[in-house]
Amino acid sequence: MKSYIKSVVEINDSKKSRYFALIIQLLILLSIVTFSIETIPDLKPQTIAILGSIEIICVIVFTIEYLLRIYVSDKKLNFVFSFYGLIDLLAILPFYLSFGIDLRSLRALRFVRLFRLLKLARYNKAIRHFTKAISIAKEEILLFLFITLILIYLSAVGIYYFENEAQPEHFSSIFDSLWWAIITLTTVGYGDVYPITAGGRIFTFFILMIGLGIVAIPTGILSSALTRSIEKKEE
Repeated sequence: MKSYIKSVVEINDSKKSRYFALIIQLLILLSIVTFSIETIPDLKPQTIAILGSIEIICVIVFTIEYLLRIYVSDKKLNFVFSFYGLIDLLAILPFYLSFGIDLRSLRALRFVRLFRLLKLARYNKAIRHFTKAISIAKEEILLFLFITLILIYLSAVGIYYFENEAQPEHFSSIFDSLWWAIITLTTVGYGDVYPITAGGRIFTFFILMIGLGIVAIPTGILSSALTRSIEKKEE
């Protein structure tokens, strides 16, 4: 029985496994749609009841799926604390935590239902390639993030010294300058805070040039990792 359930629950080329995966994917999408509809104001009580029933059905199926995956897993604790195991748990946990309790603070847990979208990563080949690519390039990504944080801080320090006297309301401290550094290095540039001194504008030019590289580098890292992931699968 255990091997049969595993052949259905685990992803493989069997027809039953494909049907199971399709059902779970449809329920994930249905759950996200109902979650979005719930935010519409002035819904009729009948609609709210229908949405609640759909949510209960989805949670029951996801709970059964989660328990079955623990049951068929060779190393149960490893699965529970794995990426997919935690995502599966987060997909159902908010429902049980808020069940039968009318506390406003627990309503914030509803947003965790969006983690159900990450459950699709298990069934979608393209997303699985992407997660494998992140795993392959995790050291490069962490190094890049560390360097980016350093650059953001240095940018905040630099613009603070250039603009503090001219715009004390916007650049009163390095912490206030961090907002400018983030939106400039990411090339977003909302325009709410900008330099007015000559030194600040020249400094901003160089930061923008660095920002273009910050946007481009992760793309190259992930592209290379995706290529390696696809090559490994083909081998």
